[in-house]
Amino acid sequence: MTPLLALSLAVMTAGPVLTLDEALTEAQAKNLDLKAARARLEQAEQASRKAWSGYLPTITASGAYTRNSDEARIAFPVGNLVRDVGAPTSDPGAGPGAPTNLVVVPEQVLDVTIQPFNMLNAQLEARQALIVPTLWAAISAASKAEHLAALSTEAQRREILFIVAQAYYGAAASQAALMAQTRLLELNQAREKDTQARFEAGTVTKVAVLRAQLDRTRAEQDLLRSRNSLAAAKLALATLLQRSPDFELEPPPEPQLPAQNANLEEAALTYRPDVEASRVGVDLAQTNRRGAWLAYLPSLGVSGAYRVSNAGGFTGQNTSWLITLAASWTIWDGGLREANLKEQSAKVAEAEALRDAAEARAREEVARYQLELQSALANRAKAQEAVELAREGQRLTDVSFRAGVATYLEVADTNTTLTQAEVGLVAERLQASLAALRLLKTVGAFPPPSLSEGSAAPAPTPAPTP
Repeated sequence: MTPLLALSLAVMTAGPVLTLDEALTEAQAKNLDLKAARARLEQAEQASRKAWSGYLPTITASGAYTRNSDEARIAFPVGNLVRDVGAPTSDPGAGPGAPTNLVVVPEQVLDVTIQPFNMLNAQLEARQALIVPTLWAAISAASKAEHLAALSTEAQRREILFIVAQAYYGAAASQAALMAQTRLLELNQAREKDTQARFEAGTVTKVAVLRAQLDRTRAEQDLLRSRNSLAAAKLALATLLQRSPDFELEPPPEPQLPAQNANLEEAALTYRPDVEASRVGVDLAQTNRRGAWLAYLPSLGVSGAYRVSNAGGFTGQNTSWLITLAASWTIWDGGLREANLKEQSAKVAEAEALRDAAEARAREEVARYQLELQSALANRAKAQEAVELAREGQRLTDVSFRAGVATYLEVADTNTTLTQAEVGLVAERLQASLAALRLLKTVGAFPPPSLSEGSAAPAPTPAPTP
């Protein structure tokens, strides 16, 4: 065994075996694009909480310290008394026994500080919206926006897993092609050894030996290319899975296609998250337009405050509270509401057009990928037939060569033809698998239910590949 062949076989058998299901599971857990999509979804899921915050009470507390340059104080008399001080009266018409002199004397003087040098204030305030029509639409729109974000994330998840499946099938095909090239090299090495022995025995010419050596050299070059192609495919798959490429691939199963009598177009319109997202986009646009209409209505709210200060003010009280019921109605805002209404109406028309386009694209993709799958299956069947014919031809030529009837050139040609047929079969199997995957993804049946995530509907019941 040559060092190149030994190295190629080592590459083929190195590392643990990775299955397709394991690859999809790892991608769902480790893929960086999926992690970023989930993080964006978590951000979008806060839309409802933000919208509801406008309708829930808000409580604020505040405090302040102020140093004034001057102090202001006012004295208020409290509880006046009338007293006789004994002085003669100046009224000549006063009768006998009348008091001679009366004065008003305050019973108590209240000294109130209006503005102290050091002023401390604290306030606790609560606000509650009672009737805010624009918030009604905002809350509904936030819920629809969260649903839209979830559908978009689900669509991205399916797309990433589809890319991983494509990479896995491609790497598995490269691995199968490497095995075919390895077998060809082994055959050419054995044929070269046999030809050299025949040349030394004088039964073949030097040309046959040179041709055997040339075929072995070409097989080594093809093997090296196949090995590098497999390494590149594994590296691409490992990058998607965020792991090292030291693994071997298990031959993936044939994708399970939907039942022949299934309505694939209806399934695509029902189960594809991008189509459902286009419908939710219409609902969201209509809700935003309704919010533009609700902006014409008045709003009502209530607020209350409790204040504490070391300055009593004119009331002489260090604490006070108040409750306010306020209504607001914008009569004219310079045409802003009219512009918003027209803008939202145009967005509704845009969303409806995008919905119709998404549904039409889904129908077209189902029909196109069905045709691609039919062609791929037919090509795979022909490639399988070609391999069987090439194997039979190689067997008969080898028997004839051992009997001395066939030449070495005929043997070399049949070996090359068999290898090319096997590599062609690998390629056609890959194309058939990818066509089946595309059809499954188009009708919303990929990835399998075991990897379902989010609010997407279950996939149609699959049936074995015909």
